[in-house]
Amino acid sequence: MKPKAPYSKREVQYVKATIDDEGQRIDNFLINKLKGVPKSRIYRIVRKGEVRVNKKRVSAFYRLKKDDEVRLPPVFLGEKAEQVPPAKETMKLLASRILYEDEFLLIINKPSGMAVHAGNTVRVGVVEALRHMYPKLPNLELAHRLDSETSGCLILAKKKRVLRELHTLLREGKMTKIYWALTRGKWKRSELRVDLPLHKDYQDGGKHVVEVNEQGKSALTVFNPLKVFSEASLMEVKLFTGRTHQIRVHASHQGHNIAGDDRYGDAEFNKIAKQKGLKRMFLHAHSIEFTLPSLEHSIKVVAPLDKELELVLQAFDKS
Repeated sequence: MKPKAPYSKREVQYVKATIDDEGQRIDNFLINKLKGVPKSRIYRIVRKGEVRVNKKRVSAFYRLKKDDEVRLPPVFLGEKAEQVPPAKETMKLLASRILYEDEFLLIINKPSGMAVHAGNTVRVGVVEALRHMYPKLPNLELAHRLDSETSGCLILAKKKRVLRELHTLLREGKMTKIYWALTRGKWKRSELRVDLPLHKDYQDGGKHVVEVNEQGKSALTVFNPLKVFSEASLMEVKLFTGRTHQIRVHASHQGHNIAGDDRYGDAEFNKIAKQKGLKRMFLHAHSIEFTLPSLEHSIKVVAPLDKELELVLQAFDKS
């Protein structure tokens, strides 16, 4: 029997954005609409102008408005994706890391090493696993993202209107996000505020590179020391903008690379951290605080450090 072709053709389609889509970035909209298409392909068709909004080219960061007409080009879609159930160990782990839940929100302490959603090389991410665990919540959506190696507070919305509110809070800087990061060396007081623009460049294959560049978007990060060791500093980090890899790039640019960072890190410092037991990147979304306007409900959630990170800090403290 002749094997099935991995992809099937699709014709041009025109989709009108609804009130539920308003405020959503076009890349996320396309990821949901073009299921089975690799993210790298999605960014490529946007970059080449094959995706149009109201007959105009847009960037991957364009935010939809109600009644926007989106042109979906002919792309190769995968065969209907096989629903791969998450492993029982994964579901048990996620269930044990739920920090907050009500009828509108779910906030978890995301484990390090777990992608937030499925991709080219990841069959099941956090959101897919949680949808499997909550079959009555098919519209459960990520409100934001964390890098695979970053642990800590991750918000998911159970209702689309709540998702829109969360996106607005994030966009307007009305959500307080605090991270903890173990960084190389000792910071000087003058280095604690990093206000440098960041530029993200999508390359073929979907990999993106972020760098400090005056042509990029504004980015502000404030670092404060929690504990200083002989070779490293545990820093509290507050984000005033939410650029991709913002903390990692800003820390690296100052010469205080994050321990275990394999993209922007320092090889020698990573080696030292590994000798002290670090097996991942030491970046943790420690707390998140916000108020949902429609509910007038204030929420603050703290994600405790994983035991493995506590042990690394103890090892640095003894040196």
